[in-house]
Amino acid sequence: MYPPRDVDGYRRDEYCGRVAHVIKNKVETRRLRRIEYEQLVERGMFAGEHLELLDGLLVVREPQNSPHATAVLLIQRALARAFGDGWTVRSQMPFALDDDSEPEPDVVVVEGQIRDYATAHPSRCALLVEVADSSLLFDRRKKAMLYARAGIADYWIVNLRDRVLEVHRAPRRRAGPHSRPRYARAELLRPSATVTPLAAPGALIPVADLLP
Repeated sequence: MYPPRDVDGYRRDEYCGRVAHVIKNKVETRRLRRIEYEQLVERGMFAGEHLELLDGLLVVREPQNSPHATAVLLIQRALARAFGDGWTVRSQMPFALDDDSEPEPDVVVVEGQIRDYATAHPSRCALLVEVADSSLLFDRRKKAMLYARAGIADYWIVNLRDRVLEVHRAPRRRAGPHSRPRYARAELLRPSATVTPLAAPGALIPVADLLP
């Protein structure tokens, strides 16, 4: 056993705790900008890794199980039918959200054709969809905050855990000096309901068509 006071007048465990506290509160970290992240990707820095840049931080993407993968395919098919010509449905591809974030949403609907994005990732979308199981709280909180801050007007979460569709709309970038960006409206839709994308007002999609 070590003596009760052995490092600068503190027990060793107390001393280590103080050092950890200083490190936690004093050591500075550096966040990546989106342009820096893209340069590293082009150089093959993250080859084989499933990452996305969120608010300057590299985040490991949730592994896909069979229900998740099936839901992604169902959503792609339903949205391609709903939007029709003049729109492209992209799946798990980079999206240039802002200067600090480049997520890879499960599904995103963008205007134009596939080749329109051959030289740069899209930065605007008509609809963005995440499929959530274990990532549900993260998609509701962190990603919803980032998407609201970027002004994404129509954000859906296909909630596999509760088998519902969560529709988030009316983004508020900042409601007050101390508030975080958020969506002012959120609606839960069960499998028996239907949903209409904001950018495709003539479409009526059964929620059941989006669920595995």
